[in-house]
Amino acid sequence: MQHIAYHDPVLCEETLNVLITDPNGIYVDGTLGGGGHASALLTHLSKSAKVFGIDQDDDALRAASKRINDNRFSTVKGNFGYMDVLLPSSLQGRVNGILLDIGVSSHQIDQGTRGFSFREDGPLDMRMDPRNPLSAAIVVNNYDPAELTRILFTYGEERFSRKITETIVARRPVETTAELRQAVESVIRGPHVNKSLARVFQAIRIEVNQELEMLTMALHKSVKLLAEGGRIAVMSYHSLEDRLVKHFFRAGNADGVVEKDFYGNDIRPLNPVKPALITPSEQEIARNPRARSARLRVAEKPAEVSA
Repeated sequence: MQHIAYHDPVLCEETLNVLITDPNGIYVDGTLGGGGHASALLTHLSKSAKVFGIDQDDDALRAASKRINDNRFSTVKGNFGYMDVLLPSSLQGRVNGILLDIGVSSHQIDQGTRGFSFREDGPLDMRMDPRNPLSAAIVVNNYDPAELTRILFTYGEERFSRKITETIVARRPVETTAELRQAVESVIRGPHVNKSLARVFQAIRIEVNQELEMLTMALHKSVKLLAEGGRIAVMSYHSLEDRLVKHFFRAGNADGVVEKDFYGNDIRPLNPVKPALITPSEQEIARNPRARSARLRVAEKPAEVSA
């Protein structure tokens, strides 16, 4: 088994500054990872506060539990999209802050055996939860060409998705990340190949883990869990996620279109907190280049919204 250290949490101080509204409150880290954000959060809270950390990755839960020895902290195994049922029912309408750091972690990318990175050779897996029956190998080798093309275009925004799919299908079975990389490299040549590789791997990973669906579910669940005045902070790393979060914070749905009630009043379950977008400083990017694409948005549940 590979033992790879977890990296420092991205936008840590910036997140805590906008997330914490009550130092005595209840907080949920829906994407616990190695526990970096949760550990820092606990240092800013009182002795009566509580922090729940959710993750579907056993490696992450073990690392966080080893890192954080605090009776205010509890871990929960599962996907944040189901956090309303993973957490005690007594927390509904009582949570003061929810943090979601979306996507694959640096730790997962660095583990070649997980299949997340085109830079590391390994099996085509990409499952954040090993219990997930759908793997990258199934997507790459069993999906209909039209569906695979759609995934690469929609989730990866890859304009050569059709040509890449044709090559993948011709080379089936594609069993390793190296073989998938070679298929993409046979279509895309020159200085842009790494960007296409990143887009292809991203698209397949999103499909395997149903990342956009889980994020949408989590955003809806957060409205029920948050107390009045409670906040949700979401950190994303690519335009698909950031656009979804931006729309939901503005309108309460993934489309970004504000709905109205019977009387014509706008229905806004959350209010965006200014600044609307927080990005890493040049100093943080120099210290941790993987933070470069991070985008943090925060919203607050207004008093008039019922659970």
